[in-house]
Amino acid sequence: MGRSADSDPDMRLLLLGATGLVGSHVLQQAMSSPHIGTVIAPTRKPLAWCATDHPRLINPLIDFDAPDADALEWRVDAVICALGTTIARAGSREAFRRVDYDYPLRFARLARNGGASTFALTSATGANARSRFFYNRVKGELEQALRHEGFTSLTLVRPGVIAGDRAESRPGETALKQVLRLLSPVLPRSWQLSPAEDIARHLLRAVTPPRPGIHIVSAGEINSAG
Repeated sequence: MGRSADSDPDMRLLLLGATGLVGSHVLQQAMSSPHIGTVIAPTRKPLAWCATDHPRLINPLIDFDAPDADALEWRVDAVICALGTTIARAGSREAFRRVDYDYPLRFARLARNGGASTFALTSATGANARSRFFYNRVKGELEQALRHEGFTSLTLVRPGVIAGDRAESRPGETALKQVLRLLSPVLPRSWQLSPAEDIARHLLRAVTPPRPGIHIVSAGEINSAG
């Protein structure tokens, strides 16, 4: 079994979604954290970080639809999951669910079987397994499933609309961000944009060191200073 995740600089962290907006911020912050010894960041294509040959970063190239053979080789103490897409980008509801539900749960089980005791998830405001909205329902179903995986520490970070520069174009999201920025002075914190770097900070706080139990970080907490 793996060690419990704590402030030990030998801690091994599995980062899922390192190429995304939030995941890239998690990677940047994790690589400068004195509490993390090794970051394992599986991706489909090599990370730009690997060009620097950073000794604390392991970047296995995998097929997310069939990772088991490789993933069983990993032994980690904690997992941060920043995987996520949109229905438009995925192409269908089925493809969206595969990325936002199947992949995170599959890796959670692999990591837990390997001894991981801590899991931190980028979820969403409105996540609810009974929601009539498909996006929120899938997020809620994942949260619900993770509660039964036996992690000593589980943190569900629920941002609102995420602020930051994405590599891909999302016209609808861009328009919504512009509206939210204009209305920001009169909106409650929970409705304001959630900066990607602040989401990443809360995810890392959840694992360095972890607190036993199940914890929810709301958009209001994310959008508060610090």
